Amino acid sequence: MNLKDFCPGEEALETLRAKVKIRLSPKRWIHTAEVEKAVAQLAALYCPSKTNLLRAAALLHDITKEWSVEEHCTFCASHGIRLTAQDVLAHKTLHARTAAALIPEEFPEYAAPVLLSAVRWHTTGRAGMTMTEKLLYLADYIDASRTFPDCIALREAFWGAAPQKMTAPERKEHLRKILIRSFDMTIAGLLADGLPVAKDTVAARNALILEGNQT
Repeated sequence: MNLKDFCPGEEALETLRAKVKIRLSPKRWIHTAEVEKAVAQLAALYCPSKTNLLRAAALLHDITKEWSVEEHCTFCASHGIRLTAQDVLAHKTLHARTAAALIPEEFPEYAAPVLLSAVRWHTTGRAGMTMTEKLLYLADYIDASRTFPDCIALREAFWGAAPQKMTAPERKEHLRKILIRSFDMTIAGLLADGLPVAKDTVAARNALILEGNQT
């Protein structure tokens, strides 16, 4: 199989769904299932051909979310993933790294580069995000299970603008502005909590702003 062109069918997704569900707590599974729905809706607007691949990425994005900090650190050490003191302090982002590294081992049929990169960057973002990375990141932020005020506000801002009625350029610009707003919210929250801001998050925000100034 050429993983570069990999796109799972409905039967494969159903099998993956069953495997993932038994590994997660009920609460985490509800979120995961909602992210799958959200990313499918987003993919329909921005990259329909990647819909099922992104659904698979959504199912796998939090596969290590419920590990302890110690489990993340042990896994990273055994897989050559270097962590800084800042990484450990911002431990809520560790699961993106460990999940992306675990998938090739335990779900090798899903180790397509585009899927792994979407999982890897779904928490912090990065400069020069691909469309699939952007969509999984946003789906994780605005899925229907999210009840945090910022998540609700961003979900309403995205869908309230009726992106399905926009032209392709308008829709792309809408996504850019929504992503900037999401990074602003994330950074403000981290500052309020006295936590470090990942350099990749700052880079993601700045890259999106520069992207808008290049038009």
